[in-house]
Amino acid sequence: MSMLPIISNFQGDFVLQLVAVDSENTMDQVAAAAAHHSVGRRVAPQPDKVIRVRRQDAQAFFPQDARIGDLGVQPMECLEFIFTDAA
Repeated sequence: MSMLPIISNFQGDFVLQLVAVDSENTMDQVAAAAAHHSVGRRVAPQPDKVIRVRRQDAQAFFPQDARIGDLGVQPMECLEFIFTDAA
């Protein structure tokens, strides 16, 4: 377990956020940490949606249950947080 700083580029937010997550966090936990800094502040809540995570400019999302420390995400890497329909 170690802290991993990432940059959150949250859909609909005009501010990039520095978010510290744990290397053992799942991508759902990472999404929740990023949402804490954006949703309800500058981004409207979308309770009927799921927040998915991907690398900046990537097409594919990370698996929701994957641990961020196992995905090769580097410190200070920018990740995109996108609202999607629930699976």
